[in-house]
Amino acid sequence: MTPVYEELRRMAVFATVVDEGSMNGAARRLGITPSAVSQHIRRLETDSGVTLLHRTTRKLTLTTAGETYYRGCRQMLDAASEVRQRLDELRDAPVGELRIAAPVGFGSMVLPGALAPLLTANPGLTLDLVLHDEHVDLVQQRIDLAIRIGRMDERLIARHLADTEMSVVAAPAYLLARPPILHPVDLTGQQWLALTQEQDTPSLSLSHADGRQQTVTLPRRVSSNSIIATRRFTLAGLGLSLQPLQEIGTELSSGQLQRVLPDWRLPPLGVFAVTRTRELPARVRHAIEALQRYLASH
Repeated sequence: MTPVYEELRRMAVFATVVDEGSMNGAARRLGITPSAVSQHIRRLETDSGVTLLHRTTRKLTLTTAGETYYRGCRQMLDAASEVRQRLDELRDAPVGELRIAAPVGFGSMVLPGALAPLLTANPGLTLDLVLHDEHVDLVQQRIDLAIRIGRMDERLIARHLADTEMSVVAAPAYLLARPPILHPVDLTGQQWLALTQEQDTPSLSLSHADGRQQTVTLPRRVSSNSIIATRRFTLAGLGLSLQPLQEIGTELSSGQLQRVLPDWRLPPLGVFAVTRTRELPARVRHAIEALQRYLASH
């Protein structure tokens, strides 16, 4: 019995002969010799016991059986072409489920604006967000793309998306109850609200436009593994905290929070897209591009 893959190959050769109208034309299209084409056709007819083509010196014509067989071959090739097209779409178009892990603040404040246009333009794409301020295991959690902020482990597959500016902020009520903060050294006597990812005794390295630099150490009053919780403690007037400006625009514009020492700058933190592999499906590539565009414009 002829193996299925051999029969499928001969069916493709037969359909090409019919489409091209000659053995030579089929050979050129398929990149094989005319004798190889002829051999495929002979084997088809021998195995089936049916004549498929009438051959003359000028042309080939289909027998009745050949017409029926050609329709089946054509359907097979059309189905194969459709499957190939779908595979190409999966490679080139963002479809399927996209699982993204991100810090709570970034995921809540940035990802909706960045990814909503992508989801609108691609109805075949679904999004599953895993928001957590601590790092998750990409493999165990089946994460396609993780957003991480800060220094990256060189062992990770990370793509730089943008930099985010951090600032020391406080509620007006907190600032009014204390002496003015005019210099970084004035931070040392303040109540510090910190993320647990920060070192045990947080230190800030600030620089001024005139070239001055200052590093200060800040004993913490409140620790949390959530930037949102830290922000709420800050809004409640319990102390100072370090917040990404990108996420607190509303609080700053409404006056709920104020920047402390606005003339002093902290080193920017990198925003990275971390993936499990370097070869990315279309849904991940498009998400990264959407994030880069959004972050570049905001």
